Amino acid sequence: MLNKYLVKTDFLSYDDFKKNFEIKVPENYNFAFDTVDEIANEQPDKIAMVWCDDNGAEATFTFSQMKYYSDKAANFFLSAGIKKGDAVMLILKRRYEFWFSILGLHKIGAIAIPATHLLTKKDIVYRNNAAGIKMIVSVSDSEIVHQIEAALDESPTLKCKAIIGEDKDGWFNFTTELERASSIFVRPTGSEATCNDDVMLLYFTSGTTGMPKMVFHNFTYPLGHILTAKYWQNVQENGLHFTVADTGWAKSAWGKLYGQWLSGSAVMTYDYDKFVPLKLLEIIQKYNVTTFCAPPTIYRFLIKEDLSKFNLSSLKYCVVAGEPLNPEVFKQFYDAVGLKLKEGYGQTECTVALATYSWMEPKPGSMGRPSPGYDIDIVNDNGISCGIGEPGQIVIYTGKSKPVGMFGGYYRDKELTEKAWSDDVYYTGDMAWRDEDGYYWFVGRADDLIKSSGYRIGPFEVESALMEHPAVLECAITAVPDKIRGQIVKATIVTAKGFEHCEALAKELQEHVKKVTAPYKYPRIVEFVHELPKTISGKIRRVQIRQACN
Repeated sequence: MLNKYLVKTDFLSYDDFKKNFEIKVPENYNFAFDTVDEIANEQPDKIAMVWCDDNGAEATFTFSQMKYYSDKAANFFLSAGIKKGDAVMLILKRRYEFWFSILGLHKIGAIAIPATHLLTKKDIVYRNNAAGIKMIVSVSDSEIVHQIEAALDESPTLKCKAIIGEDKDGWFNFTTELERASSIFVRPTGSEATCNDDVMLLYFTSGTTGMPKMVFHNFTYPLGHILTAKYWQNVQENGLHFTVADTGWAKSAWGKLYGQWLSGSAVMTYDYDKFVPLKLLEIIQKYNVTTFCAPPTIYRFLIKEDLSKFNLSSLKYCVVAGEPLNPEVFKQFYDAVGLKLKEGYGQTECTVALATYSWMEPKPGSMGRPSPGYDIDIVNDNGISCGIGEPGQIVIYTGKSKPVGMFGGYYRDKELTEKAWSDDVYYTGDMAWRDEDGYYWFVGRADDLIKSSGYRIGPFEVESALMEHPAVLECAITAVPDKIRGQIVKATIVTAKGFEHCEALAKELQEHVKKVTAPYKYPRIVEFVHELPKTISGKIRRVQIRQACN
């Protein structure tokens, strides 16, 4: 499959990869037809997905079944009045119906909007009106169904709703309708056919500040994730890749659909309501997962378990993204499993833009080096390229070419798009520095930097120091206003099991930071909490912690 889309598939080194990797983008590419259905026609019994849930249910889906059900979904959406260009929100957790639905929407050229089940009425009203959502497909969950119904009166564009496996007044029973729908769907032609530049996918970014932005991607987006899956996650032909992600956020597109299937790997989907580290390890062991991707938070919990009790020999490659990886987590996972975690960096707006690729030796805590196709630099406040070791903002230059898979802008918001992306320069809002080997090191979001007594302190470097202490399970570093120093460092800490929240431990942690990193970076305030506030995509909301201090 990859030979159709790549000029060259095998590379001898990172430099060879960076110089010679090239994606061939066909005209009018449609992932559902040109990849999923094509595999179904050539290898109907090839495994596309292994699915299970916490209630003991499990299922395996072949590509021929994905074609069958996505054709049915496309016909159902058409019968419900959905057509090319209409926006449909999918609130389906990790239900396999998500894959039927999103592929069906791709086939008719509608705009798929994955969303989390944690949305409130206010969130739903905002999304419905901002994107002109015409239909919602939801899981049978009383809370999210209640929130959707509460939003109806304030959502004039919303015309219909569907629910999984339930008869409910005013709603389609998606399961019943799927059974009734025809399994034959002919690819549209003429004005109903999709074009590469049509809007295919829209994500409301979880954002640590402000209202969510609407990031839209066109129909070439899946091809950009060849980089993500084949060359960063290192998925294998006929392997089983497991990315821990809810379908409501972009990490799912990174790890549970596009790049993996393009690269010949099946995806593992574990449908659960509450994360239990031991259960996750059991899933990896039972289904012989070969490649694994998760945010640092997941790895932090995994290394607290006795990994020697599990047979994890099926694992061949593990990567991490979402937030920077603390070196101590890297070390403990390597000691226990024997695999070096390979970090990657990207945003909802792009695919993997920086990564530690297979030819590179990982530097724990580093995001790696720029991906091919991405012209990346670090610049200061004046837009001038920073020297080695000098922190600045990560930017992507798009003047010569735009990376395949990079977003088209913020939907219906030209002003916001031009604020972030003008004169062929996209400002990521993320701060980093570059070492002498060209590796990039994350410092923090531009608005997360702490300026204390003339020093610039990145939250991540202090968090990394704290994470080396056995008492710390999770932590977040933020700034607190101070009359003398301008700002001082505050640590908000979730402790590991068996550690008491007390002044003695706070002082011990302060002294620990002074020894591990520069003394001026130590947290002058230490607060113990039972959990950290996070966005719906699992990122720490430092802005919420800061607001509590003001």
